[in-house]
Amino acid sequence: MLNETLEPMPLADRVAAVRLESPFIGATDVVSAHVARPSKAFAMRELPFRDLVMVRGEPEDPAFTGAFAQAVGCSLPTQPNTRSVGAEHDVLWLGPDEWLVRSAGPVDAGVLEEKLTGALGGNSGSWATAVDVGSGYTVVELTGTRVREVLARGCPLDLHPSLFKEGQCAQSFFFKASIVLIPTGADRYEIVVRRSFADYFCRILLDAAAPLMS
Repeated sequence: MLNETLEPMPLADRVAAVRLESPFIGATDVVSAHVARPSKAFAMRELPFRDLVMVRGEPEDPAFTGAFAQAVGCSLPTQPNTRSVGAEHDVLWLGPDEWLVRSAGPVDAGVLEEKLTGALGGNSGSWATAVDVGSGYTVVELTGTRVREVLARGCPLDLHPSLFKEGQCAQSFFFKASIVLIPTGADRYEIVVRRSFADYFCRILLDAAAPLMS
């Protein structure tokens, strides 16, 4: 009997073999039905495979804020429930020392975390952390003339555009799913939702929207 030595698969081949899968894969039936019936009143689409990094640090530390701005390309928002936007990323305020950084489009996972870890570790005078959470969340865009009515069916926030508008963000719920809600324009929102809630969120959102889409 011959002994065979199995050569490990090269890293490039292993990366190429990885198949990215949307957290909405289990709701393909309702998503496909929604896409097949386009409506100006309400539309949902996933913005998949964004790089998402949770950052924590001291906003009073100029070394931290300076290193962050240089790495990300936009300033760190320090006012509660606000958002700053750069050419390639935006940053959502989640707490006094906590932010969510998002890439503007699909990118290779881990790139932003590595960049931020290097920048913050080498330049910040106090503690700072950057943790990739992209595999645990997804981003959804909602648009349409009745999008606020759909959201109001399951979200307790006052969504009137004079109170909650572009440049802001808020952590809340849609029915039982925890979300981060971001107004991004007239009748347009983005939502960050946990992967574990994605199937439930998708189904209950489209169910809530159905009576308003005619």
